[in-house]
Amino acid sequence: MWLLVFLAWLVIWAGGTYWYLFGKPSPFSLESVRPPGPREYDQKKRDKVIKQGFSLDKVPQNLDVIVIGSGIGGLTAGATLAKAGKKVLVLEQHDQAGGCCHTYVEKGFEFDVGLHYIGQLHENSLLRIAFDQLSEGQLEFQELNQHFDTIQIGLGDERREYTMVSGKTEMKAHLLKQFPDERKAIETFFEIMKVSAKKTHYLATLKLIPRWVSLFLVKSGIADLVSPVFRLSGTCATELVNTLTTNKDLHVMFSYLFYGVPPRDSSIVINALLVHHYKRGAYYPKGGASEIAFHIVRTIQKHGGNCLVRAPVSQILVNEEGAAYGVKVRKGLEEVEIHASVVVSNCGIFNTFQRLLPPEIQVKHDIQERVNMMKHARGSFLVFSGFDGTKEELGLVSTNFWLFKNNDMDKSMDDFFALSKEDAPDNIPMMFITMPSSKDPEAQIRHPGKSCMTILTMAKYEWFEEWKDTAVRKRGDEYHKYKMRFAKNLFDWACTLFPKIKDKLVFQEVATPLTNVHYLGAQRGAMYSAEHNLDRFHAEAVAKNRCDTPVKNLYISGQDVFSCGIAGALHGGLLCAATDISGTAHAWCKWTP
Repeated sequence: MWLLVFLAWLVIWAGGTYWYLFGKPSPFSLESVRPPGPREYDQKKRDKVIKQGFSLDKVPQNLDVIVIGSGIGGLTAGATLAKAGKKVLVLEQHDQAGGCCHTYVEKGFEFDVGLHYIGQLHENSLLRIAFDQLSEGQLEFQELNQHFDTIQIGLGDERREYTMVSGKTEMKAHLLKQFPDERKAIETFFEIMKVSAKKTHYLATLKLIPRWVSLFLVKSGIADLVSPVFRLSGTCATELVNTLTTNKDLHVMFSYLFYGVPPRDSSIVINALLVHHYKRGAYYPKGGASEIAFHIVRTIQKHGGNCLVRAPVSQILVNEEGAAYGVKVRKGLEEVEIHASVVVSNCGIFNTFQRLLPPEIQVKHDIQERVNMMKHARGSFLVFSGFDGTKEELGLVSTNFWLFKNNDMDKSMDDFFALSKEDAPDNIPMMFITMPSSKDPEAQIRHPGKSCMTILTMAKYEWFEEWKDTAVRKRGDEYHKYKMRFAKNLFDWACTLFPKIKDKLVFQEVATPLTNVHYLGAQRGAMYSAEHNLDRFHAEAVAKNRCDTPVKNLYISGQDVFSCGIAGALHGGLLCAATDISGTAHAWCKWTP
């Protein structure tokens, strides 16, 4: 009798589970991906989507989820949850949605502020499938030239130039041609790239399974038996490459995609993943980086949600039982409350735990423990330059340039960040150059006869801290003179590569760490959010740094979940949406390849 009851229960349970996972139409299917529609060039129509100002009458009724911050991590979590049937509201403090994916137009020039190129968008890749689902097929990407990066080391007659090309086999073969005596080192590094790329999902799984199970697997050594990725994740990049070769130029090639952390303090897995990211090609969004926010917001709206800008969240509401139930938003001199059963924060772990939570929650031990796992990252400094002339007239290309004054990245970065405020502008050791108008085939349609360039380097927040209480664009002459010292040195360095741009410069604007605080809400101006140091990527730390938080119904998304950059933040959003927020994990499983 009991056996029959058990068998009947088992059949019902199995049948119900199968129906739940596979019987219902999935919102994450090929049918939801439509052919791309015509590009929308009408800025007024675009602004209605990505610049829709906050007001209570635009807040959807019966909200399920509030997302704080419209960067790619927040939009990804929001769109995934919206497609899974949740009513989602995304709130953005800036006047435009997109975070580091937004662009800004000034004097007829359009600049990307954080998205410079993306990899792993080849057919059937997880990232391509994710973008297709999030935009329902509306995002299109232009593949860049096979030669996607140039790396220059040294100055003047001592300058050496190396190139990176994409291709499943071509990338390694091309590097071997440039370093013919370093075959063993290069082949070993590419093996690490392969392991890192194929087994990174094991690290992600640590964040999704129960915490005690993750920690048991890591501390018992079982995880290391399963895959070397758990050991490699906590392996210092400099120490490992030192075992491979003494060639310092090759050391740079293994770590040239800098993100504010010296190789000595970074994980070999992260550095390997960054190089591997472009192995199958580098891409740029057709229509510019703002296309990403434009189409993902429309997906959220299609499913009954919305994204509102000029909506600075001042506090996450937490009830007496310690559960989040909404947010306060500043509207002029007043604050309004918006309630939802789930709150997702995409504004960084420090902003979330140290600024937005009520003071009595901030001081709790488990909150402090999470905060203490992270360190503040370095700030970013950008120079936006606009030129009269086409890319052909100015000699500009879609290839990116990474410039280093010498081949000791550890010492260069240590020495630079140890400099005084006065000495820093004249001793910049490295920079990155990108030309968005040369990457987007439609740039000349939107801004004919104009070209632009973005230069990026890292900077200490402390060098600019004395002006932190001043208003944007009203920081005074001393601030302007100081930041322009950085800008002049960076631009002059760029002119050694592109001499024609000097006489064609008609617009230039500079973003310091303070600018990033104002427009991006980036803590201490760190575009890559919390520091991506080695401690953060030890397997035990990976297991503990999860999307769920000590505050019930409050979740973390974006770069602080796993890693930096557009792809890292997007995967942070997917992990967040898969953290069983009201059953979303089951829906997510339906479109994970």
